[in-house]
Amino acid sequence: MGSPSPHLNLSFKVLLIGDSAVGKSSLLHTFISASLHDLSPTIGVDFKIKQLTVGGKRLKLTIWDTAGQERFRSLTSSYYRGAQGIILVYDVTRRETFANLLDVWANEVELYLTDQDCVKMLVGNKVDRESERVVSREDGIALANKLGSLFFECSAKTRENVEKCFEELAIKIMEVPSFLEERSSLVKRSILRQKQEGQAQQSGGCCS
Repeated sequence: MGSPSPHLNLSFKVLLIGDSAVGKSSLLHTFISASLHDLSPTIGVDFKIKQLTVGGKRLKLTIWDTAGQERFRSLTSSYYRGAQGIILVYDVTRRETFANLLDVWANEVELYLTDQDCVKMLVGNKVDRESERVVSREDGIALANKLGSLFFECSAKTRENVEKCFEELAIKIMEVPSFLEERSSLVKRSILRQKQEGQAQQSGGCCS
């Protein structure tokens, strides 16, 4: 068989994780829509779907936004299942949110992640507040290297790098052969099932 058709619709699951109030929901809403309004804290889990074209391929990203509060942690463990991409978010103006990525969230990823090919990305949010920054870009790059992840700094408020980070993640996910093969076989099975159902309906005429 040849490579997947450029018109093949690919669907990937991406998870946003990190401490409460680092701006996970804001990043997601900025990526999904043109406006950013005041957002209340995520209760448990929320998700949004975004369709985009990257590298000539049509993609559907289902992006799961998880609550950072400790009391919701048990609710989110199951959402790691089947994730092809994980974005670990911290606030560049709050050092503890950066430290917790290694102390808390990286351990959780290790514990719950079901696919070792999953692409990880570290994102430092709120770079529009440069005067309040306490986590340097160099610190972020060093942690990303330690975690084996991609690295971006973003601002949900000014939209800086927001689309770029999601698109770059999608590109890297598409470079994982097992994900493309998996999606291709799922699409083929779906088409085959539709054909079989269509044939069954045609041959299943009934007399009154």
